Amino acid sequence: MSADMTQSPLSGRQHLLVHGDYVATVASVGASLRELRHAGRDLVVPFAADELRPRFRGATLAPWPNRVADGRYELDGVEHQLALTEPDRGNALHGLAVWLDFRAVAGSDSGVGESDSSVTLAAVVEPQAGYPWRVAVETTYALGDDGLTQTVRTTNLSATTAPVGVAPHPYLVAGPLPLDTWTLHLPADQVLSVTDDRLLPVDLVGVEADPARFDFREPRALGEVMIDHAFTGLRRNERGLVTVTLTAPGRRGVAMTWDAACPWVQIHTADIPGAAGTPADRLGLAVEPMTCAPDALNTGRYRFDTGLWLLGPGTTGEASWTISALG
Repeated sequence: MSADMTQSPLSGRQHLLVHGDYVATVASVGASLRELRHAGRDLVVPFAADELRPRFRGATLAPWPNRVADGRYELDGVEHQLALTEPDRGNALHGLAVWLDFRAVAGSDSGVGESDSSVTLAAVVEPQAGYPWRVAVETTYALGDDGLTQTVRTTNLSATTAPVGVAPHPYLVAGPLPLDTWTLHLPADQVLSVTDDRLLPVDLVGVEADPARFDFREPRALGEVMIDHAFTGLRRNERGLVTVTLTAPGRRGVAMTWDAACPWVQIHTADIPGAAGTPADRLGLAVEPMTCAPDALNTGRYRFDTGLWLLGPGTTGEASWTISALG
């Protein structure tokens, strides 16, 4: 008896996508965007193929993004307890798909050494303690003239209604560091205030309540501001799209665009506690369009609409977003 000792890198199988000046690599673990470049420059903070993915970088978040307070929620009179995957804050963080090994859907596979422009990956979140539903997660990454579009489809394979939310987790890169010199345009009227210790929702407030920290409706430099907050009240164009832009001095940069399927966006300046001033700190700006608010599984707890999807048996929810080079 013989065994196949060939092993994939720590981030899983690698899918290389190429279109014009765009090159992307998607890793199968977590259906993660491992790198995205345009004309040789990074548009997201990359990580190595044989590296344990740091800080959810590029991961696909499902069946919920962001935090669930205490990992506990109630649905239809039944209380559920999730594992606490952010133990220092006592939360369940970023869903159940981030460490699943996604498989390429037949006919769409792109492997390293090939030059395909799209790949579709799929995995199933199986029923488990705290989340007793079976949910299929399928995501397509497609490069085109406008950049990289990711589409995520979640289908409830269970016999009862499943609570679902999705988001991506890229750290955008405008140009050379420091991040403080980059200019952010974030057309959002409201921000979700959070507790200092656990980053849990408190209430929605206008960004003008703390304009120096939260109001980027007119483009301005990030400076030394520290942000790890969800924004909503997004201003959309005539096509119903919202665009966040991040530019470096010289006006080269990156943009992220999405539609009404994501009424929320988490913005994080990638500050690492205790690492201020080190090479690992503030490497990029996390821009995470979300179909729902933080702690959305506890949707009845809040006065605002969390946007949580309640998918009936056989029902599919879909959301997409595009990352594009500027300049």
